[in-house]
This record gives sequence, structure tokens and C-alpha cells, in this order.
Amino acid sequence: MKSQFSSTYEDDYESLMLVYCWWRSAVTFGEAAKFKVELPNVSTLTPTLKLLRELERLALMAREGLSELRQKLVSYRSGDFWVPTGGMKREDMDIPPVITILLVGFSGSGKSSLVNLMYSVLGRSGLIPFATTSSENSAKCTTKFMEEHNVLRSMQSGFCVYDSRGLDYDLMGESIEEVSEWMTNGVHHNQLCLRTGDNLMSEEELSEVPGSSSKFTPRKVNCAMVVVNIAEIFKSLKKGDWKPLEATRELFRCPALKKCNENPILIMTHGDLLSTEERIKIRLTLCEFLGISETTGVYDIVCLTEYGFLADESDPVTSYALSEAVYRALLISDRGHIPKRSILDWTLLALALLMCYLAAFFEFLAEFFSKLGQKKKKL
Repeated sequence: MKSQFSSTYEDDYESLMLVYCWWRSAVTFGEAAKFKVELPNVSTLTPTLKLLRELERLALMAREGLSELRQKLVSYRSGDFWVPTGGMKREDMDIPPVITILLVGFSGSGKSSLVNLMYSVLGRSGLIPFATTSSENSAKCTTKFMEEHNVLRSMQSGFCVYDSRGLDYDLMGESIEEVSEWMTNGVHHNQLCLRTGDNLMSEEELSEVPGSSSKFTPRKVNCAMVVVNIAEIFKSLKKGDWKPLEATRELFRCPALKKCNENPILIMTHGDLLSTEERIKIRLTLCEFLGISETTGVYDIVCLTEYGFLADESDPVTSYALSEAVYRALLISDRGHIPKRSILDWTLLALALLMCYLAAFFEFLAEFFSKLGQKKKKL
């Protein structure tokens, strides 16, 4: 009886995987199928075959690894993935109580939908949309504020995800400056994000937004995910418009987004709006244009709809890819912790600042008396 049940489960799972393994309908997949029979020489693989091999890995891991990976994220506490280096102990490191992952991307890229998917996959929230997507009323004032999300829906969660306001292709200088400020100075829940062209909000409008002040706990950003709408980029390239692709490269290469010499994690969304060949082609094109590997630190994820659920009800491959992306972000974050400042460090810093002030003061005196001496000579 048990073997019969197991056999039925195996058949059902294989049928399920055939539905969600969209890349298996690619023309070149026949050549890639040899991976299951013989171990290929990686150096001889084309970018397309490397990509197909990576997608097959995700499908293979989704079966047995999803529950285990979910459990690791649920039980994660800040600093759990830190590895002792340089003779430093964990208690000597400056580890924040909560790791902060920041989602950045242009308007309509799917950041809020990605947050809702995290709630669904990691927080087991069912069909509840927690973040306001751009497909809804985009005129709401909440679109101008940062939003902190506890995607595990747990008071003991070791990480949180920040949904940021969508960037503008036509305001790249201002957008890059804003992202750099988030990465350098940190973020907090309901942080106001105003830009050129926005109508200034009155004090009454600000008071109507609950908790719109800076009373929320400020968070230092530990890792960033760049969310990209590949369907939009593909359609723009077909029209000869390179602006979205070039803007994405400028954002992705923003120095402030790099942590521990690691590029930000790239999340590609809305790939389900393209054909199989188009989806593979735009991923390879995008990764080549950004100068990164097509398989490492890059995830193709189908986001939730505005109603809060996947278009195909449940997708184990997407769920695993999303969980692995978050897991990778936490690994990068825990590598970036720095030692705590000792009393000696603070003393040296205070002395350095004092010397700077003294130097500026004496420079001012020198210039003042120099001008005073020149006036006396003229007299």
C-alpha cells in the first residue's frame, strides 16, 4: 500500500514538474538533456547550455530541498552564517539584531509582487497581498514611502525585506543618488521618498499616514536585490529602445550596492509574459550586458498577481529559487560584518576629528592675518 502511494506521488510530482519547467520546451534542451546521462565538461558548454543546466539544478533541488531551505530561513538569526576570520570572535563583531535586504528597481519591475510572493512562500500566508503593487491605485501616498516587511511573519525573524519606491528611467542621476543614500545612511519604515516633479505633501497629508515619522527603528542595509522586468526590457529592445537596458546597467553597477566585493542579487520578473526562447535570450543578453555570470546570483522568478497568488496556483521551482535568493542574500550579509569599535578606536577617531578642526581653525587664522597684513601695507 505504501509503495503504491509512493508511486502515485512520484507520478504526480513528475507531471507537476513538467508544467513548471518551462525551459524544457527550448529547442536546445535536447542537447542539455545529456546532463542526466553523462557529466559534461563545463568549460566546453555554451552560455545557453550553462543556463539550462542551472535551471535543471533548481528543478532537482526544488523536490527535496525546498522544505529544508525554508526551515533554515525560519530558524535563521542574524549572524548565523558568519564564519570566524582573522582571529576575531563573534562577540567582537558588530552584528545588527536584524539583517536588512533592500529591493531596488524601476517602477513596475515587480518589487511589491516579489514581497507578496515571499509572504506566500516563506510566511505561509496563503492568498493575502501584504504589499501594494503598482497595478493597484498608484496614486496612494504609500507609494512614496519605504516599507519594511517581516516576510516570515515571526517576532523572532532574523531578517526583514524593504520594498522601496520605483526608480525613474528619466531621472537616473537622482535615482542613483537616492539608492546610494539608502545604502550608506540606512532606511526606516515609512521613510518619505520625494523626487523632482512630486507634489510636496502638506503637514495634514503627512499626519494622515500612520507612523510617517522617523520614530521607526533605522536599519542598516546589509544586501540589495535589483529587480528587473525582463519582459519590458525585451519589448523595448525589439523597438530599438536601449534606455531601460542601459539604465538597468547603471543601477546594477552602482558602487554603493556592492557588499563584500559581491554584486547585488539580480531578480528577473515577468518572464512568463515571454516565449521560452525569448525568456532565455533576454536573460543571456542582460547578463552579458551587465558583465555577470548567467547562472550565479541571478534568479528568474514569476511574481504573484495583484490578487496575491501565482498564476499557476503553486510553482515549486519558483518557490525554491526565491528561497535560495533570500538564503544567498543572508550569506552575503553575514560576510560583511565588521569588528566593533573599541575605546581606543573611538579615542583615535576623536583625536583625528580634533586635529582636523584645529587645522581648519589655524588655516582660517593664517588667511585672516594675511589679508589684514595686506591692508596695512596698502595704507
